[in-house]
Amino acid sequence: MPGVTLQETAVLLAALAIAAPLARWLGIGSVLGYLVAGMLLGPSTIGFVFSDYEAKEILDFAEFGIVLLLFVIGLELRPKRLFAMRNAVFGLGSAQVGLTGMLLALGGLLAGLPWQTALFIGFALALSSTAFALQVMEETGDLNTRHGRLGFAVLLFQDLTAIPLIALAPIFAVGELVTDPKMDVISAFKGLAIIAAVVVAGHYLLDHFIRLVARARIREAMTATALLTVVGFAMVMQQAGVSTSLGAFIAGALLAESSYRHQLEADIQPFEGLLLGLFFTAIGMTIDLRVVLQEPVLILSLVGGLVAVKAIVLYTLGRWWEELDPGPARRLGLALAQGGEFAFVLFTVGYSAGVLTWEMSELLTIVVSVSMALTPILLKLDELLSRRKRKTAAPSYEPLPDKDGHVIIAGFGRFGQIVARILTARRIPFTALDIDPEQVEFVRRFGSQAFYGDASRPEILDAAGAQSARAFVLAIDDVDASLRAAEIVKTRYPDLPIYARARNRAHAHRLLDLGVNKLQRATFLSAIDITRALLMGLGVPSREAERITHTFRSHDERRLIEDYQDASDLEKLQERARSDVKTLEKLFEEDAAEEQRLREAARAEEER
Repeated sequence: MPGVTLQETAVLLAALAIAAPLARWLGIGSVLGYLVAGMLLGPSTIGFVFSDYEAKEILDFAEFGIVLLLFVIGLELRPKRLFAMRNAVFGLGSAQVGLTGMLLALGGLLAGLPWQTALFIGFALALSSTAFALQVMEETGDLNTRHGRLGFAVLLFQDLTAIPLIALAPIFAVGELVTDPKMDVISAFKGLAIIAAVVVAGHYLLDHFIRLVARARIREAMTATALLTVVGFAMVMQQAGVSTSLGAFIAGALLAESSYRHQLEADIQPFEGLLLGLFFTAIGMTIDLRVVLQEPVLILSLVGGLVAVKAIVLYTLGRWWEELDPGPARRLGLALAQGGEFAFVLFTVGYSAGVLTWEMSELLTIVVSVSMALTPILLKLDELLSRRKRKTAAPSYEPLPDKDGHVIIAGFGRFGQIVARILTARRIPFTALDIDPEQVEFVRRFGSQAFYGDASRPEILDAAGAQSARAFVLAIDDVDASLRAAEIVKTRYPDLPIYARARNRAHAHRLLDLGVNKLQRATFLSAIDITRALLMGLGVPSREAERITHTFRSHDERRLIEDYQDASDLEKLQERARSDVKTLEKLFEEDAAEEQRLREAARAEEER
């Protein structure tokens, strides 16, 4: 960036350092934060730190961040991962992109745009923001649900779709807007031949070259190799008249199964993140806020149309294609209803290729930015409305079968399912309850029987036959809900034994307060088992490894009860924690001495 001074560079770095954390704190997403920072620094606001020329110069430089992003996407698209998600990625994903793109393109045609421009804009706006949507879904808790996983699959297909759109942008060029010569048939075949040659050469040579560099064990050499790989492939593709981004994506895909992929990704990501932040900031600088003030009705209409079309398509596909309930399908539609960061890239590429005018690109960039800002607001409104409906209408739980002498499993996640499988193998009847309807539906598809119901509600426990049950397994993830259920069972069914899973020591202590003494901490036994295997792998005899882990388990379980008894005495707990390691060492020594004494006694007996 030769036209940018040192002081302006410092301002840019300060904006990057402040914008993302502040935006995350406000709950609007880092991409939107960078855009706002750019608008404040750009030539159309009172800040006026950067001129139009400087903003475009920064944008040209920062476009390398998109090249690095596509390289990382290529690295992450392992064939096994794609195959496992193939139905959701290529089925639901292609349907969403195809339907949304065609509907938006139809809107462009009705608005009088040339068919090439309408088609390009339609498919560019069909893509959602991967970074923005994933962040919002993670913050709202949607990402771990079934509709969240389907949203991730759709975003993955959209990322794949962006690659050919970027590479083939010149095909959509409108005659009077073209500044560069259009790609003819011979150039297209030449480009395909070079791509094929690069793929073959990269497949056989690239991993070996990286292995040679890795043997030197020089960290900066590996970083330079990662950047050289991206730049080299991008340069070859540019010479072939193909998008540099496509070259970076191919390079990443070729290394997706490489043993060095994690190292390459770690070396590239700091540059990728910084340059992407700079790219979105530069996009913000190029947005003319005077357009927003001059055409507010037009912009709001376009944003409303975009969000409505995308949300309706995703809601319909979720209900029809994946058989989601109305609530999850609506959440899926709202989470992915915004335009995406690839739209900014495509608008920039489209302008350079002669597909869009600068004014059109600027207007669409504003529309995408506003649609991003709407996403968390719409999801929050949906959450509030759903909560209000749940309060006014009691949930309709499923009727439960009549059973006698059975086991009730409250919480049918991974823990509860393991219990259920063993009971099934022993033909012991059980009734499984879970508050998450999607989880119930999911396990039923794989042959497990579970029922939708809140195990902390007395009427649900009555319907599950708690009065005639032989045992109650408490496997609820949420600590507060787990404690409510334990309290209800202890109060209404005092003779029903409870076998509980505790999330941690604090949860275990609170269960002990309620009189639940048959409990196990979630990761305790698995950690002991893996430690036993680790000791044996390190050369410790199996008998000694068993003795060590058994001693630790006995000591820790005794310590759990002792801590519970002194839970209100903070000083005593701190003192016990400080002496814990010494106590364990002493126990290990005593056990070893006892084992040695027994061996000597056995040897003396044999000699007699």
